[in-house]
Amino acid sequence: MALLAALAAGFATPSVAQESLREGLFGKHGGSGRHGSAPPIARYVSEDGQVFVLDRTHSRPLLKFEDSPEVWALQPMPAPRGDVIYKNDLGEPVLRATRLGGVTLFTDARPAGAAAALAGDGPPLKLAPLGPQALLERLAQASLRASRAARRTILFEAEATPASSALIADAATVTSVAVVRMSRRKDGRALLMQFSKVLLVEGRRSEAEIEDDVLRITVAPAQGLAGRPSSDRIIRVAAGN
Repeated sequence: MALLAALAAGFATPSVAQESLREGLFGKHGGSGRHGSAPPIARYVSEDGQVFVLDRTHSRPLLKFEDSPEVWALQPMPAPRGDVIYKNDLGEPVLRATRLGGVTLFTDARPAGAAAALAGDGPPLKLAPLGPQALLERLAQASLRASRAARRTILFEAEATPASSALIADAATVTSVAVVRMSRRKDGRALLMQFSKVLLVEGRRSEAEIEDDVLRITVAPAQGLAGRPSSDRIIRVAAGN
């Protein structure tokens, strides 16, 4: 189990590790019944070795894997026995936290879930201010990453304002991640042949749609990182188009 692996790595004794994990998600309940502040940002390691940060300082909890640039905006939902399930923008479970402090991570490789253990503090997950030149550079990087994966040119264009530039830059990165992921599928070539340009625009709600050879990504700046589609959602749109 991940808890025993944490012990072997010198994180803590079993009782301390379990208590720390419980406090990290639900807060500390002392013998007096007082409720202390739960660590808002924490780093976890799954039993498969995946490292991720869970940041609960936002209205929508954010999760980021150490080996990916994408930040996932999650929706916490109550579950049986007092558990909490964190879902992505497709309504699929990404993380489950139990009342006793257990954490389970759900991935494509482990759809049944893999246990995760607390590994310390993590960095905050947030959008950084972005100027016009930095936005152009991010669009160029996303285009290069997507074009290499598709083995043909995929242009990235944006209609941005100062209020949306940071989120549009992040959405461009996430879209390039989706293209890379699609290129690894058996039907990847067919999916990627549907578009040769990505257009990122500002709107009232996040959307992804393909029409006339263009993958259109709409972002909603007022919602922060939750205001753009995830790579899963973009892939779902391409697969169902």
